[in-house]
Amino acid sequence: MDVMPLLLLVAGSAAVAAAARRSPVPAPLLLVAAGLVVSYVPGVPEYTLDPHIVLPLVLPPLLHSAATDSSYLDLRAQLRPVMLLSVGYVLFATFAVGWVVYLVIPELPLTAALVLGAVVAPPDAVAATAVARRVGLPSRITTILQGESLVNDATAITAYRVALAAAVGEGATWAGGIGEFLLAAFGGIGVGLVLMVPIHWLRTHVKEALLQNTLSLLIPFVAYAAAEQVHASGVLAVVVVALYLGHRAWEVDFATRLQEEAVWKMVAFVLESAVFALIGLQLPVVLKGLGEYEGTRAAWYATAVFLVVVVSRFVWVYPATFLPRMMSARIREREANPTWRGAFVIAWAGMRGVVSLAIAFSIPLTVHGGEEFPERNLILFLTFTTVIGTLVVQGVTLPPLIRMLKLPGRDSQAETLAEANAQAQASRIAEQRLEELLSDERNALPEPLADRLRAVLERRRNSVWERLGQANPVTGESVDDTYRRLSRDVIGAERAVFVKLRDGRYIDDEMLRTMLRRLDLEEAAAYREAE
Repeated sequence: MDVMPLLLLVAGSAAVAAAARRSPVPAPLLLVAAGLVVSYVPGVPEYTLDPHIVLPLVLPPLLHSAATDSSYLDLRAQLRPVMLLSVGYVLFATFAVGWVVYLVIPELPLTAALVLGAVVAPPDAVAATAVARRVGLPSRITTILQGESLVNDATAITAYRVALAAAVGEGATWAGGIGEFLLAAFGGIGVGLVLMVPIHWLRTHVKEALLQNTLSLLIPFVAYAAAEQVHASGVLAVVVVALYLGHRAWEVDFATRLQEEAVWKMVAFVLESAVFALIGLQLPVVLKGLGEYEGTRAAWYATAVFLVVVVSRFVWVYPATFLPRMMSARIREREANPTWRGAFVIAWAGMRGVVSLAIAFSIPLTVHGGEEFPERNLILFLTFTTVIGTLVVQGVTLPPLIRMLKLPGRDSQAETLAEANAQAQASRIAEQRLEELLSDERNALPEPLADRLRAVLERRRNSVWERLGQANPVTGESVDDTYRRLSRDVIGAERAVFVKLRDGRYIDDEMLRTMLRRLDLEEAAAYREAE
């Protein structure tokens, strides 16, 4: 096996993603553009997107990372709009796209057109949520987009399997399709519910941080494989387990949390960068077998599919946003009043991604009778153009659109004030507990060490309030920035002394690593206190 193409993909996509952080262009768009350009550079290997790798090996860790970073409580509060998008809209888009494609492309049977509809139905909100965080969308809209992206893949994959069974001649019926959908949905949720408690028990009882993080990396694959083994939705199983683990993460050892955060950030960064680059790299593969549909005809079909994908989301989002409120007083009482601006952003943030391409590439070459699958290459091409079209058109215009609509962003002042009040309450209880502990003769400490514990609590309580203060009139720095800079400089001075002592053979390398790790933890703590 030649590993060089894989290394080039990972290294190249990581470099482009890093460059995107210093540019106004969102990373997913720059990665796709780079993939499109590089795909025609002489000597670049052909990267064929393998669904047997993407779906079971790439999708689970991405879902796990996104779900653990999500808020279970926020998602539960927005469950109705999330389900309307992740289930209702995906099914609506499947039928809407399939029916229009069936009318526009005479050569495509209705069953094959529905396969295409299911393939392009699920939006990939990775790019949309990245933009949302960057421009400061309201937390409710961000939560809805995140929740949609966690569940809609399961709906689309199930709809695809039902449509595919009909297209290849397996005699699928409406009753059978509904039954398969229910099995996938409730089965995936059931598998997740069964696995989440024992997995969390293991995480809290395995005391070695390295073993706990190894378990953490295996969890999404175990949940996905277990659900798929019983023909349920692996996507839903991963999401259910990850939401539970993220909600109970405070019960896990602190060393595990620190390592886990760093590991999963790296995994998500590498996978997200690679999959968006892979999208662009698929162009030569997709065009290779297009045949008679090249030129104006292919462009017309691609434009038609793109337009129906975009329009169908607006057709669904606005009624789904406002009709339930008009019909139910309970919804009006429980949920904040949505605005047409927020609904417009949600409707426009319907970018498609790598899951659509992976599903499309899993379409078999032949049907049961041995004939070729009807217009498979055309379906691949239309999926590719829809993904690229939505990423480029909607992805490029989403940030200026959000700014133009002037949506109210997050109130950082109010959030900091709430954090300060929460910290004050926690510090008060912690100080009472500390004095109780120090009054016990079994916990006797020299006064300087006891004062150090009190000073740490006081610093933690005051740090958030200081964040509300004015910037330094001389340097222009905020209090947080000054604190970080001074901490870094002081710790850096200590670090230099330790290295000098090691070089002089006064201490050995093992002792140096121990001391440096202690300083690293103190520096990390200083940064976290100032966040």
